[in-house]
Amino acid sequence: MKQVLVTAPIPTKALAILKDAGLAVDSYSGEGLITKTELLQRIPGKDFLITPLSTHVDAEVIDADPQLKLIANYGAGFNNIDTVYARQKGIPVTNTPGVSTTSTAEVTTGLIISLSHRMMEGDRLMRGVGFSGWSPLFFLGHELAGKTLGIVGMGQIGQAVAKRMAAFDMHIIYTQRHPLADDVAAAIPAKYVDLPELIKTSDVVTLHCPLNEATHHLIGATAFADMKSNAVLINAARGPVIDEAALLTALHTHAISGAALDVYEAEPNVADGFKALDNVILTPHIGNATVEARDAMADIVANNAVRVANNDAPLYIVN
Repeated sequence: MKQVLVTAPIPTKALAILKDAGLAVDSYSGEGLITKTELLQRIPGKDFLITPLSTHVDAEVIDADPQLKLIANYGAGFNNIDTVYARQKGIPVTNTPGVSTTSTAEVTTGLIISLSHRMMEGDRLMRGVGFSGWSPLFFLGHELAGKTLGIVGMGQIGQAVAKRMAAFDMHIIYTQRHPLADDVAAAIPAKYVDLPELIKTSDVVTLHCPLNEATHHLIGATAFADMKSNAVLINAARGPVIDEAALLTALHTHAISGAALDVYEAEPNVADGFKALDNVILTPHIGNATVEARDAMADIVANNAVRVANNDAPLYIVN
C-alpha cells in the first residue's frame, strides 16, 4: 500500500480522498508546526508528501526518503521547497494555483479600505479611552475614489484586486516583467508602468508578486524615499519582498503614511516595532484563509497524490 505523509492538519475531505483511493495516510496533528526533526523521522518510506508553506523541504528531507514520488505543496507559493533539487531527483513538486485568488483579493481589498479609513485604529480607540463625540477634524482618513492604486505583480490575484478596486473609482497602474495583453488590460482597466513610476505616483501600493531572487527586498529604502508621504503599502504576497527594517524606518520617519501586512520577512515572527505602531495593520497570513479556498486546495493536493499513485502525471507541476 502506498503511503502519504501530511505534515499539517488539512481539511478532512483531502484525507477522505486519499483513503478512498487506498492510500495509507500518516497525518501530523501535533501542536504548532512540525519540526524538521520529526519530519525527518516520519518521511522515510513515504511515497507522497503533502506539506504546507510553513514546512521547509530541503535536500536533507528529500534524501531521507528515497522512494518519494511527489511533493504536493498546499499553497500557491513553493519557496519553502528546494524545487531544483527535487527536479534533480526526479520528484515533481506541485502547488495549488488559482483557488486562492478570490480570497486573497478580498483580504487585500479589506486591508486597503481599513488602512485608508483608519478602521483598525478606530476599533482600538473605542475599546480603550473612547472618543468625546463627532468633530469635523477628528480621526480623518482618505477616500479611495480618484486615487491611484499601484499593483506590483499582475497575475490572477493582482488582476482580481484591480477589478475590485476599480469599482471604488481608483486609477489602476501596475508593473511586472511583461505587460498584460492589451484586451486584458483594457477590460480592467489598468495601465502598465515601470516600478519607479509606480512607486512615485501611487497612493496605495499593493504587492502580489512571487518571491524569488529578483523580488527579494524589492521594496526597500530607495522605494520608500520615492513614495508619496501619504501613501500606504499592502503586502499579501511574501514577507521578504519588503525590507522590513527599511519599512520600519519609513513609518517612524513618516516617509509613508501606513502599511498593512499579512505576511512577514521572518514569518511567523513579527518585528516588535510594527506592533507598537497605530498606522500598521497586522494579520496572521490569512490571505486564503476561507473554507472555500482551503477546501479547493485540499482537493488539488489529494487528487495529485492519487494521480501519481495511478501512474498519471500530477497537475500544476512547478519544477
